[in-house]
Amino acid sequence: MPKMKTNRGAAKRFSRNGSGKFKHRQSHRSHILTKKSAKRKRQLRATIAIHDSDQKAIARMVPYL
Repeated sequence: MPKMKTNRGAAKRFSRNGSGKFKHRQSHRSHILTKKSAKRKRQLRATIAIHDSDQKAIARMVPYL
């Protein structure tokens, strides 16, 4: 069996947390930050877990992560 290819875009966006589930960085944090409140920017810093219904699809895109 040949090796599976990793989706490179997904590999750059997702990583695993301690329990083996996937996590990702939140959006809306890259530009036009002047109009966003400090609270909103602070809360966007954290990484969040991928929903359980999407875990299988991401695992298929990044089989070796």
